[in-house]
Amino acid sequence: MSTPSNHDNRHSRKHEPASGHGHHDHGPSGHSHPRGIKGFLYGLFVPHSHDAADSIYDALQANKEGVRALKISMVILLATTLLQVAVVAISGSVALLADTIHNFSDALTAVPLWVAFILGRRAATKRYTYGYGRAEDLAGLFIVAVIALSAVLAAWQSIERFFNPQPLENLWWVLAAGIVGFAGNEIVAVYRIRVGQKIGSAALVADGVHARTDGFTSLAVVIGAAGVMLGFPLADPVIGLSISVAIIILLVGTIKSIGRRLMDGIEPIYLDTARAALEGTDGVRAVTTLQLRWIGHRLQGAATLAVDCTSLADAEAVAAQAEHRLGHALPNIESMLVRTVSR
Repeated sequence: MSTPSNHDNRHSRKHEPASGHGHHDHGPSGHSHPRGIKGFLYGLFVPHSHDAADSIYDALQANKEGVRALKISMVILLATTLLQVAVVAISGSVALLADTIHNFSDALTAVPLWVAFILGRRAATKRYTYGYGRAEDLAGLFIVAVIALSAVLAAWQSIERFFNPQPLENLWWVLAAGIVGFAGNEIVAVYRIRVGQKIGSAALVADGVHARTDGFTSLAVVIGAAGVMLGFPLADPVIGLSISVAIIILLVGTIKSIGRRLMDGIEPIYLDTARAALEGTDGVRAVTTLQLRWIGHRLQGAATLAVDCTSLADAEAVAAQAEHRLGHALPNIESMLVRTVSR
C-alpha cells in the first residue's frame, strides 16, 4: 500500500516508561472538590491523587509495594487488637469489644488482598487470557462480607447489653485503649492510602479509608467511656450500636466501589485525561472511540484515532506517539489497543 486514502491499523503493546522530552500530560487534573468542612471530610474519606509522576510504572514492583503495605499494616492492627482484647477482659466495655472485633476483622481483610496481589503477578494463560488481576476485585467481595459480619456481631453484643447491663471497670484503661486504637488505625490508614495511590490500587485505598473509619469509631469508644464516668451507664452500649451503624454506612460505599470495578466502571477523570493525551498528539484529528477499565490495580483499554496520514508508516508513527503520551498521562496503563483510521 503506497499512499492509501483509507487504512485501518491496530497497535497492541504493553506500556513501558518512555524517555524523551517535550510536553506530556501528567495525570488526572482539572476538577474541583468541595471546600470547607465538607471538603475536609471529603479529603479524609475520599482520598485521591492528581500526581501521576508519583505512580509506579512496573506491575511487578507495584505488587511488591502492595504486599509490603499489607504485611506491615496487618502487624500494626493485630498488635492494636491484642492490646484492646486485654482491656476488654478487665473492663467489660461492649463499645470497646465492638471496636476490637472490627479492628481484628480489618486486619484479616489484608489476607485475601495479599493473596490477590500475589495472584496478580502470574502471567496470562490460555484460560485466563487477561491474567489474574480480577482476583483483587474478588478479594474486595470477601472484604465486604467480613465487614458485614463484624457489623452484625457488634450490633448483637450492644443490643444484648441494653437488656443485660453490666458494670464497667477500669474505665481509664478503656480510654487509653480507645486512643491507642485511633492512633494504630490512622497510621495504617495513611500508609495504605499512600501506597494504594502510588500503585493505583483502589482496593488498597478503600482498605485504608476503612482503617481511618475504624480509627474514628475508636474515638467513639473514648466518648462512651467518658459518658459512663459522668453517670450515663447506657453510653457504652449506645456507642457500641453507633459503631455498628457506622460500619454499615461504610459498607454501602464499599459495595458501590467494588461493584463498579466488577462492571468495568471507570472514573470519568481517567477517561478525560486519556482523551486529552491522545487528542494532543500531532496528526490525530479526533478520538472516535475510547475505552478504559481496571484489571486489579492496572488499566487496560482500546482507542480508535482518526489521523491525518497518507501512508501506513505515518499512521504507525502517530499511534506510537499517542501511546507514548498516554503512558505519561496515565502510568498505570498496562496495555492499550490503538486503532488508527485515515480518510
